[in-house]
Amino acid sequence: MRKSDISRKDFLKQTGLGFAGMATVPALLNTRDISTQQSTGKENRYGRNDFTLKNVRLETGFGYDGDEVTHTTTGLFSVAISNGRFKSISANTPTNSHAIDARGLLMLPAFKDMHIHLDKTFYGGPWQATKRITGGVKGMIALEQQILPEMLKTSTDHAGRLIELLQSKGTSFARSHVNIEPTSKLQSLKNLQKAVENKKNCFGAELVAFPQHGVFYTDSVPYLKDAAQMDIDFIGGLDPYSIDGSIERTIDFTVQLALDNNKGIDIHLHESGESGLKTVEYLIKKVNENPVLKKKTYLSHCFVLGKLEKSKQEEIAEQLGTANIGIVSTIPFGGLIMPIPVLYKHNVTVLTGNDSIIDHWNTWGSGSVLQKANLMAQLYGYSSEFLLSRSLKLATANVLPLDDKGVQQWPKAGDAADAVLIDASCSAEAVSRISPVRSLIVKGSIVYNDQP
Repeated sequence: MRKSDISRKDFLKQTGLGFAGMATVPALLNTRDISTQQSTGKENRYGRNDFTLKNVRLETGFGYDGDEVTHTTTGLFSVAISNGRFKSISANTPTNSHAIDARGLLMLPAFKDMHIHLDKTFYGGPWQATKRITGGVKGMIALEQQILPEMLKTSTDHAGRLIELLQSKGTSFARSHVNIEPTSKLQSLKNLQKAVENKKNCFGAELVAFPQHGVFYTDSVPYLKDAAQMDIDFIGGLDPYSIDGSIERTIDFTVQLALDNNKGIDIHLHESGESGLKTVEYLIKKVNENPVLKKKTYLSHCFVLGKLEKSKQEEIAEQLGTANIGIVSTIPFGGLIMPIPVLYKHNVTVLTGNDSIIDHWNTWGSGSVLQKANLMAQLYGYSSEFLLSRSLKLATANVLPLDDKGVQQWPKAGDAADAVLIDASCSAEAVSRISPVRSLIVKGSIVYNDQP
């Protein structure tokens, strides 16, 4: 099996992605092999300190037909876990009676949902579809001002249930935006912090202080300043021109608050016209002026990129890549298709998330970021073995078992033991079929298991 560097470079140039496989479809786990630990924060019965999985399927390389990647090679291994990390990956020991039998399931990096609102959801309660609201985002702000006081009464419980849904889809970590505004004040944050604390042994999270009702439109400034000194990771934002009436004033405040408190930035930007483009350009300028914000600044949605002419897309994507500003995209939005291949081409970090799941903003939301990777692959025609395998990185926040040349790079001894066991033969199949997650391991503990 040989590789062609020229072919690989052509692929990279054309798609901006980078090249996955076939193996025997694994048998399923049964109740004798891995115990179920629903997301209670309790450790599984094997303990977090020391256990071994046998018959674990791992990707080992690419198979080629000439220059084309046609399949992914895999093998069965024994994987030892100790103190929340992979201790060793070694030759399979199928006769080891003390090891947990993974029965040939494929191990992949655990998934990460990098844009979600855990603090406000109907999930876990009675079904509710969205209501028709006039007035756009400002109309939704008015609605939230009415319904949030009641939602806050149960938001900790609902957030916990939503975390459990994410775990069932293979997600071990989320970046959650949390409302900071005069209606909720800091209560939504405090409630979500309780939910995250309840799950701290089995789920990771970073929080974004999000002025859902505008920074100045409803005078969220004092609450954002207080939140920035609490246990949050990012300062958020929302459509500075259409909500607050000023791009510069709002971005300047957001950037300074982040700098003063050593936080990152993650701004919702729905505006798709001239104001959206000017917001992107102004944020790029501010990050370049403050290099400490590079690799810590993100634009969520950023729909304006999907409205630009091709040459302008290329120009802005190159600027985003140079400034190390990432894009967190929920992929499609109505008829809008984001230029993700162009972003990849210019080395822009691209992440994804479920955004709203069954709430007053959105009826949709399966909880699966693997489904988002599948949707991306469909939208951009990533149907080959190689491109499907690369598409997995959208679900894992850019961690892949194989690099673009087919060299195994995950898991390695010492890596955090955060992984899914999935009913697929390889990454490409997992993305193409949205293969079912059978088990989730977080911090070395089996925290979810689906018995077929």
